[in-house]
Amino acid sequence: MRTVLKPLFVLGITACSDNLPDYPFPESDAGPAFRGSGGPFVDFEEEALWEGCAFLDGTDEDRDHHNLVMPYRGHLVMPWAPEWGRGGLSFFDMEDPCAPERAGDSWSAWMRETHAIGFVHLDETTPRPGDWAMVNGLLGVLSWDVSDVESIEEGTYYALPDVFYPDAYARVVLSLFWQYPWLYVAGADNGIYILDASDPLNPVLVNQYKFDPVLRAGGVWALGNLLVVSTAEGKQTALLDISDPVNPQPIPGGIFYNADSTGTPVEAYHANVAGDWVLYARKEGGGGLIVYDISDPTNPTFVSDAVTVGNGGYVFYDEGVAFVGESDMARVFDVTDITRPELIGEGWMQGDLDTFTPYGNVAIMAVDEDSVANQASVVMPWRKEADTTGPEVLRIDPPQGATGVALTARIGVGFNEVVDSASVFAGSIRLVDDEGRGVFGWGSAQETIANYTPREPLRPGVTYRIEVVKGGVVDTHGNPLEESVISTFTTVGAE
Repeated sequence: MRTVLKPLFVLGITACSDNLPDYPFPESDAGPAFRGSGGPFVDFEEEALWEGCAFLDGTDEDRDHHNLVMPYRGHLVMPWAPEWGRGGLSFFDMEDPCAPERAGDSWSAWMRETHAIGFVHLDETTPRPGDWAMVNGLLGVLSWDVSDVESIEEGTYYALPDVFYPDAYARVVLSLFWQYPWLYVAGADNGIYILDASDPLNPVLVNQYKFDPVLRAGGVWALGNLLVVSTAEGKQTALLDISDPVNPQPIPGGIFYNADSTGTPVEAYHANVAGDWVLYARKEGGGGLIVYDISDPTNPTFVSDAVTVGNGGYVFYDEGVAFVGESDMARVFDVTDITRPELIGEGWMQGDLDTFTPYGNVAIMAVDEDSVANQASVVMPWRKEADTTGPEVLRIDPPQGATGVALTARIGVGFNEVVDSASVFAGSIRLVDDEGRGVFGWGSAQETIANYTPREPLRPGVTYRIEVVKGGVVDTHGNPLEESVISTFTTVGAE
């Protein structure tokens, strides 16, 4: 079941007792400011709920093949491209979600249907300072320089080996996760590609992990030293140890069937990760939701399910609510009690409605084919009140009290909602050694998962303290974390 991390207090940084370097932490709220308004900040009347109130559309090149949307620094970012390529990114200010204002657009011949977006804000300690996005490319991955939303620049298209099209599932790039500097790419039957993307203009393939027997990698999430890989239209999930970030290792008991409440393995189209849970968009035998607990990666356990008349696509999680696109319908489940999902509402639009992405008190329904022209993404209010609460920590990796942690470990924090990637940095997630010295590193986040990567290997036999600092990490509205959370672990080599 869910692990609840109790807020504690933040310890001060003490002076150094020797010549080891000490990194002076920035203030927790010193990250880059929003460039858009954030939001939405509008409350709705009851009669406005569950009805579309605005459309989001790309440029004249948009062929109405839409998928997820994701926030970054106060804008809502919408990728648009068909699976055969050619598309772009569009940025919207959503202060009033029913009157979205376009802030910027881009286009590339190498863009492909996008199921995940990785954003990072890079500072002067990195090879390429600025704001960057990484998405699916036609036969690999594609970076974008989004430092100026009014003048977005195509970065680098990087083709990966053994990827080809047309073949929508077997040998293509289906999604990616940017745990800076490492980029993990789900390559279907090709397994997982690992790239060094420290310089987004010069990514380098460093390894490829192939499953034996083949596991069709569809979704990928990196939370600290745990890599979660779901299958595309499959019945299995794989949990990998990425303590060494470029050499994933299988976890005993970590490959399992996503079965329903009867114990029957069920095909899921896609999945998502929120803290200790993997949520699946059920495809086989009716739509709905399946939830697994992966707090112990060696013993994943069934938590709950909900069955509908549908055909699952993608699933997202936001503050105790799950959003599932089911091809002919979009459905919202209350999972405040994760053991008993309850259907609370539905939305509809014309087309193959696979994706339903929450954004505060609205959600964006999207279709990837058969839409009305220029109406492939619809904004739909689902809750009256705007979001005024900050994110909460659901999970930290390495877990509290862990020992024998690799010197190449990264820090992962799972939140209860999507957080803004630019708010994750050395001021908001801090790593401190046993003598109070700060450990320098880089922050990044994708959807509900934040990561902190130390620049240098950790020292052996040392107990480190993770501080997720009050007022630092913010959600898509700019609401900050309301209480600090502390966790400790000890590296390998302790006597």
